[in-house]
Amino acid sequence: MSVVENSQIDRILAVDDTHDNLILVQTILESEGYEIDLVSDGIKALQQVEKSPPDLILLDVMMPGMDGYEVTRRIRNNPTLAYIPILLITAFHESSVVEGLDAGADDFIRKPFDTDELLARVRSLLRLKHSLDEQRKMARQREDFVSRLTHDLRTPLVAADRMLNLFELETFCKISPEMKQAIAVMIRSNQNLMQMVNTLLEVYRFEAGKKTLNYDSCDLREIAQEVVSELSPLTSEKGLTLKIETRELESLGKNAGIVMGDRLELRRVLNNLIANAIKFTDTGGITIRIFESATPEKSDSVKIEVEDTGYGIAPEDQATVFERFRQGRNKRSGSGLGLHLSRRIVEAHDGTIEVTSELGKGSLFTVQIPKHT
Repeated sequence: MSVVENSQIDRILAVDDTHDNLILVQTILESEGYEIDLVSDGIKALQQVEKSPPDLILLDVMMPGMDGYEVTRRIRNNPTLAYIPILLITAFHESSVVEGLDAGADDFIRKPFDTDELLARVRSLLRLKHSLDEQRKMARQREDFVSRLTHDLRTPLVAADRMLNLFELETFCKISPEMKQAIAVMIRSNQNLMQMVNTLLEVYRFEAGKKTLNYDSCDLREIAQEVVSELSPLTSEKGLTLKIETRELESLGKNAGIVMGDRLELRRVLNNLIANAIKFTDTGGITIRIFESATPEKSDSVKIEVEDTGYGIAPEDQATVFERFRQGRNKRSGSGLGLHLSRRIVEAHDGTIEVTSELGKGSLFTVQIPKHT
């Protein structure tokens, strides 16, 4: 009776330099309904995996030229390959097992192997493969659903925003001051929702690999000044100071503070960081510093610091603050997407983003972008 548990026949790649061993494995597995490909060395195994990835690999450890450990490492280090379970076949004991598992193998079986044990390990690894494949499929479907949903949500939100602005301008009729105030609240709420939808859509574009960056020369001082000008009414309402410090750039020439990047996306990062600083600061102010930094890790780069005197972030939250949907504990915390998106944008520019903070004293977010990507 066949043990193949899914409607699609599982394909297994067997790798061994001994022809008789390959024939034995082929006979056992084909009798159970599996489809078998046979290769006799590590190089051919890698070529076959690249050409037509199998559902499972049975891999002999000791082979001339390239052994099973190296084959395993190369498969695991290939970012273009989806997960493929690897079952090592070895005549050795614990030391070879440890090395094989460290290389990335999933399981092992010793020669001479028992037929029932081999089939049981094959079934186990294929169940794992099917489970992970199904999880990836569900994740793709979920991301596609969210992407479509957020895209479709933008249409009514844009329409509502336009209509509310017409009401506020008294296009249709005169309205009372109280009604104007209510409409202003509705406009702000609608714009907040629009911003959340746009952020969610951008996150899923990045994670689905559908985001394309348009690189050009970007003056970070100019971008920061634009964002500050737009957000300054918010700081005025709260009585906060908001300033930009760029003195260290002034002596470096006309190219100081300029990077190659996507202007819109870098602007989004600055807007997220400065708007967050304003949201979580009630007294004091926000300072943005832009200067060039040359370190062994990041030579020829521009550094941006956004420092506030707000509530601060608890030490246990700082390690996860850039994770998706990771909301802070403050009652003003939003969807948990803004900082995650900012990190994705910065990393797409080969940069880094970090935070240091102390409860009750404020937070310092540091972004470092290389000048040339």
